Amino acid sequence: MTADLSQLVKAYDVRGVVPDQWDESLAELFGAAFVQVTGAEAIVIGHDMRPSSPGLSRAFARGAAARGVHVTEIGLCSTDQLYYASGEFDLPGAMFTASHNPAQYNGIKMCRAGAAPVGQDTGLSEIRELVESWLDSGAPEASDVTPGTITQRDTLEDYAAYLRGLVDLTSIRPLKVVVDAGNGMGGHTVPTVFAGLPLDLVPMYFELDGTFPNHEANPLDPANLVDLQKRVREEGADIGIAFDGDADRCFVVDEHGDPVSPSAITALVASRELAKHGGGTVIHNLITSWSVPEVVREQGGTPVRTRVGHSFIKAEMARTGAIFGGEHSAHYYFRDFWNADTGMLAALHVLAALGGQDGPLSRLVAAYDRYVGSGEINSTVGDQAARLAAVKSAYGDREGVGFDELDGLTVTAGDWWFNVRPSNTEPLLRLNAEARDEATMAKIRDEVLEIIRG
Repeated sequence: MTADLSQLVKAYDVRGVVPDQWDESLAELFGAAFVQVTGAEAIVIGHDMRPSSPGLSRAFARGAAARGVHVTEIGLCSTDQLYYASGEFDLPGAMFTASHNPAQYNGIKMCRAGAAPVGQDTGLSEIRELVESWLDSGAPEASDVTPGTITQRDTLEDYAAYLRGLVDLTSIRPLKVVVDAGNGMGGHTVPTVFAGLPLDLVPMYFELDGTFPNHEANPLDPANLVDLQKRVREEGADIGIAFDGDADRCFVVDEHGDPVSPSAITALVASRELAKHGGGTVIHNLITSWSVPEVVREQGGTPVRTRVGHSFIKAEMARTGAIFGGEHSAHYYFRDFWNADTGMLAALHVLAALGGQDGPLSRLVAAYDRYVGSGEINSTVGDQAARLAAVKSAYGDREGVGFDELDGLTVTAGDWWFNVRPSNTEPLLRLNAEARDEATMAKIRDEVLEIIRG
């Protein structure tokens, strides 16, 4: 195997095809490098249901233990369950998962103690450099170090109890809830988290299977919501929830089977967190709907706009002391959860809001879904910079139009906005557009796509 770490190491994790791009020997090097960079004396490790995950996880543990570090393995878990363990035990952590990616992939999401992120500027580049230096000769032996221990601990019940302590669902009206786990880790966590709540749970694809025999565990793709939408309608359910492969994101459909935008969920949960904390700062990335900052201000909060991405959101959460953060990709971050993202906690908030009133979900979320969005549209281009410049030039002379380049190019007018940003890993430009009505959104969307693809 030849490892190309420039392809493996992305913004905040390691991800690649197994075993073509990486295997257990490389995972062992990452374990040694991780503890050397973080200076950890003890760490916690978890893994998802992919066939390669247990072996990679154990290899990482061996590499860490060889450096004198004590390892706690929590075994099968969701990514937010790993963050719980990192926060509760105040230990650096590593989660073996490729999240929503296809079955042949695997990866590591790493964090410092208290679930603090490991990003390019906070350790990831150093880990990569160390591993690259060890690839030919292996990690130098720590001959003067007593090997650490590797022990096992089950955290599922404690994780579930912690989440239920943050959102009270005991007095809500009974709800019929369809959950599509996509054969991912939601099938492991949902039964325990929902146990004892006034919920009639209809499970879909709860069997843990990292080959994803029913559909990919990527609810951001509408094709992977079709089964859930159909089942909600057939069951006459109040709500449908879909989790991605490592169950750190949740997607919601209403009683008609219609998807609820993550921006509407962000605004809904933000309003609940602001009420709970008596105000505060809420982080949202620049792709979320105008609805989000509007609702935050209406509820007495302060919205802060950031770049797209896990590491940027977490950094702003820490810098501002924000109580909550949300992204268009259905990542939801909570101060009460060590500033980490947890789709399960967001799902509990939605269930509490729905069950705390008598109306259907569609009516509840209407107040938080005020504009028409395009969704994210990807275009393959030969020269990202040139096409971005063409878009900026086309709108540069329009009266009443503003620009910013916080992340790609955002163009804003009185009744619409759009953002075009380049992918960091593929020759793509990503377009998101929003307007006050469908016709305006479609007009702007099509204009920009013509320039991008021209």
